[in-house]
Amino acid sequence: MKHYAYLLGAATLAASHLHAAELTVEVQNLTGGIHFTPLLITAHPDGSQLFEVGEMASAELQSMAEGGDIAPLAALADSLNADSVTNPAGGLLGPTATTSAMLSTADDNVRLSLVAMLLPTNDGFVALNGWKIPSEPGIYTAYLNAYDAGTEANDEIRGSGMPGQAGMPVPPPLEDLVGTGGSGVTATTTNAMIHIHPGNLGDAMPDGGNSDISNTVQRWLNPVAKVTVTVAE
Repeated sequence: MKHYAYLLGAATLAASHLHAAELTVEVQNLTGGIHFTPLLITAHPDGSQLFEVGEMASAELQSMAEGGDIAPLAALADSLNADSVTNPAGGLLGPTATTSAMLSTADDNVRLSLVAMLLPTNDGFVALNGWKIPSEPGIYTAYLNAYDAGTEANDEIRGSGMPGQAGMPVPPPLEDLVGTGGSGVTATTTNAMIHIHPGNLGDAMPDGGNSDISNTVQRWLNPVAKVTVTVAE
């Protein structure tokens, strides 16, 4: 099995496009019923990225996508002397909520990435992956899609959220928003590569049924987030 730790081994690829920057990064949750786990926002060298669509997830990405643990990815960023902010919202970022962070980037940290798990999902996450930081001052906007890490079947039932274990983590304040007793939508992973998330299915039964997800509250359409980056003069 290949291991894709994309932030490792890329320090030598950042020789060009050097420019320090002062950034304000604002992240808005655009969904009506999905929470984002604590965010990792990182400016890192050219030639590095958190993941690649169509490839297998690294163990670090899996930890974030299945359980919301950003520490392994943050450690990879630190190994490249990336400029990072973790958990700017001080916890979960709820539906329609906004958080922001300020970054002072080093000369060679010219790419911006962010990630957070989507709750409730099995291994869904929102991401900005290796976006080129503009050299010109101004305000820039990007809309972000939800991705599926491909590491876990989307059974849509409660679980520990530990990597490699079935089921979704359900921390407060989702405890009263997620159902119980679901039998499971599926036990099969049909695409083991990172891909655009197919979305929650859910059902209308808070107790029992196939899913513990509400089909009227916790479904979404892409994009799921709006990012506004202000590059200071």
